[in-house]
Amino acid sequence: MEIDGGDRISGERPIIMVTNDDGIDAPGLRSLVRVLVSTNLYDVRVCAPDSEKSAVSHSIIWSRPLTANRVEIDGATAYSVDGTPADCTGLGLSEALFPSRPDLVLSGINVGSNCGYNIVYSGTVAGAREAFLYDVPSASISYDFDWKRGEMNANDFALSAQACLPIINGILSAIKNKTHPMQCFLNIDLPTDIANHKGYKLTRQGKSMGKMGWRQVEEKAQGPKMLSTMTMDTESGVVSSDNDTSAHAGKDSRLFKREVYR
Repeated sequence: MEIDGGDRISGERPIIMVTNDDGIDAPGLRSLVRVLVSTNLYDVRVCAPDSEKSAVSHSIIWSRPLTANRVEIDGATAYSVDGTPADCTGLGLSEALFPSRPDLVLSGINVGSNCGYNIVYSGTVAGAREAFLYDVPSASISYDFDWKRGEMNANDFALSAQACLPIINGILSAIKNKTHPMQCFLNIDLPTDIANHKGYKLTRQGKSMGKMGWRQVEEKAQGPKMLSTMTMDTESGVVSSDNDTSAHAGKDSRLFKREVYR
């Protein structure tokens, strides 16, 4: 499927906005943007978190203003935002940051698959879902990185982005022809061996879910703190954010870390 680069859906070239949950410097996002720009078919914009925001689901930040900083990415107009993926999509669609809405929002390419009920937790999927809520066509994209092997090749993301081009062009063609369904958004999962993929298949969202559990850890193994802990003054209705949970720690305080069983 091909798009005429000189006949944009709503003017010139189709506008594609890219976001993610791995952060604006993540190799998946950078590879996707690089491939989109290289086609010279799209006006590419980026509005993505300034740091890792995996598994924040569809959370948004109410308690403070968000800062958007211009980031230099060749061929694209890009901003990093100190918010969640849903925040980034919402800001990018608002016309407060960019002069117009995009024709399509892409969220990814995520490191790791997003299948079944796990999409509930996914910030990547939330980035696309937020666009859907605003009636803007969207798709989340995830690459099924080989966790067992524990190796990640940057070229895998480039191949993943190239493999998505027929889908992206198909979506844009359907939008132009007014045949794209507006009651859904796409969640695209790419196989580990992307170089030898067997084609494309449209299916329904699955119901599988990875098994998760908890284990007690020492303080030094705590890892990064939560994105935010919000409290509300019930009398004033004011929401405040407090990342320091140490004030609530008692003598019998213990630390627990979530685990995914593979």
